[in-house]
Amino acid sequence: MTLPDLAGVIFDMDGVLCDSEELTAEAGCRMFAETYGVRVEPSEFEPFVGTGEDRYIGGVAEKRGIRLTMPRDKVRMYTIYSEIAHGKLAPLPGAVDFIAACRQRGLKLAVASSADWMKVEINLREIGLPASTFDAVLTGSDVIHKKPHPEIFLKAADRLGLPPSRCVVVEDAPSGVKAAKTAGCYCLALTTSFEEATLRAAGADWIAPDLAAVRPEFGAG
Repeated sequence: MTLPDLAGVIFDMDGVLCDSEELTAEAGCRMFAETYGVRVEPSEFEPFVGTGEDRYIGGVAEKRGIRLTMPRDKVRMYTIYSEIAHGKLAPLPGAVDFIAACRQRGLKLAVASSADWMKVEINLREIGLPASTFDAVLTGSDVIHKKPHPEIFLKAADRLGLPPSRCVVVEDAPSGVKAAKTAGCYCLALTTSFEEATLRAAGADWIAPDLAAVRPEFGAG
């Protein structure tokens, strides 16, 4: 299926352009050990993935009975993350070429991530797609409501100067798929984090394993 009226592409970040969850959890573990002398396991962060960094470390802190000092602790985690991500974070298959192909088609491009700006900037820089690659970059600090609320995608389309109906969102999580569809966008879902059936049930228009398997016309590769 092709979209002749498509004018913009809005990318989620983690699970779409890169996979930074393992490194983020490592940074969180180091922050807790260094700051509070508490050893936490990477698996403790899993329930809070995609909720923004305040909740990501805050949820673990609550379960451990730790009172965080914010934003100090979050900034320290990002500093550690920047150190360990350098040279280790790579773009997911097809991401760089797909974005280049979209540019050749004259499509407007945005990133819309629930992560804070510091993490988004680090990740995009490390995978060779700096923020300047895109026409708009939205982060968790730009919205009040998190996914599955459509706010971030509505704002991304607005920043691109496009109606949502002329945008396709590239997502990897059911909450993001639901947010995209509620916003009135098309949605391409990648099976980097969830199974096809789960993403289809959330309302995805297309399913692919990664961006290497997708043409910029949004048919299967």
